[in-house]
Amino acid sequence: MFPRLFHLGSFNLPTYGALVACGVIVGLYIAARLSERQGIDPEKAWNLGIMVVLGAIVGAKLLLIINDFPYYSQHPGDIFSLSLLQAGGVFYGGVLTALALSVWYMRKNHMPWLRTADAFAPGLALGHAIGRLGCFAAGCCYGKPTEHWWGVTFRNPLAHALVGTPLNVPLEPTQLFESAVELINFLILYWLIQRKKFEGQVIGSYLFLYGVARYFLEFIRDDPDRGSVFGGAMTGTQLISIVLVIAGGILWLRRVRLQQPVPVARAAR
Repeated sequence: MFPRLFHLGSFNLPTYGALVACGVIVGLYIAARLSERQGIDPEKAWNLGIMVVLGAIVGAKLLLIINDFPYYSQHPGDIFSLSLLQAGGVFYGGVLTALALSVWYMRKNHMPWLRTADAFAPGLALGHAIGRLGCFAAGCCYGKPTEHWWGVTFRNPLAHALVGTPLNVPLEPTQLFESAVELINFLILYWLIQRKKFEGQVIGSYLFLYGVARYFLEFIRDDPDRGSVFGGAMTGTQLISIVLVIAGGILWLRRVRLQQPVPVARAAR
């Protein structure tokens, strides 16, 4: 719709980048506030969040390159192109990279990982909801052609040039569907974290809810950067979704005993 927020001379501000930045800031703010309520040092929470965000950006683009390796192996220069920089990447690549980095950081700083993950889950959902609006603006992560009344027609040539968005064809607005799903997830998780009965309940719920939604959304996605497994029986993203659903279910079945948070001591100012 609006891939470029504005341009001044040779400077361009992509709408996608602006909305993703807003999502990151809002998500980190909520995560830090909830971390403090859970007895976690908010400064460590901020540091963890920033590291995870940077890792997620790299991981999302790395999985995009892996999924489309035949193309990038023939055009290695495109790995450093503006189109790849502006592309959203593959969300699950970001999730897996962020998960690995967060485990390392929490172990190093002796942070309770389930309680920390619970505190971060609502912010992650809301930040992702905002970021998907950026995908809609850029035209990436688009859906299949549709005759439904809610179909969205992209007409901006810049969207096609940058991410290959089909123009002048009504498409399923998968970006808006996923943004709505994540907004609902945020409301559920924010309500749940104030009433949780065991450690890992909130992050387990998020993994389950998002995994189920993303699995079915894949059936109406049409962008080519998600890979395929089992001879094309499902996309790589659907396989990861199944893993997330199972992981969320395990956290619910384990029901790790709730630990009462210890108030964080504030440094004297």
